Amino acid sequence: MNESCENKSEGCPFCDFPKDRTIAQNELAFVIRDRYPVTPLHTLVIPERHVSGWFDLGASEMKACNDLLLWAKDAIREEDASVAGFNVGVNIGEAAGQTIFHCHIHLIPRRHGDVENPRGGVRHVIPGKGNY
Repeated sequence: MNESCENKSEGCPFCDFPKDRTIAQNELAFVIRDRYPVTPLHTLVIPERHVSGWFDLGASEMKACNDLLLWAKDAIREEDASVAGFNVGVNIGEAAGQTIFHCHIHLIPRRHGDVENPRGGVRHVIPGKGNY
């Protein structure tokens, strides 16, 4: 698999993202704040290569993204001590809610009291299925 960063898609907001707006990067991925944050410091990790979903990434790209997720988690906790947990999510395909078809991983900081009852976490993407 070719994991070079040469594969760009014209009109994709992440393919030509302004590097001065990135907060971290490595050879295969970069980190930005989400433009429409679910919670303060909501962060995205984005592979450089234009592929639609997580399962299209090569092993080295997955590792690069994971390394940046770990970095971002620590950076967020350093910036805001009230962060008590995280949701990590990837929307893959229109049926799953993906709107930008360039793979990106959401790192959503969670704080005690940010929702009335956090039990079920990501299970709430299907209404009524989060409570069990």
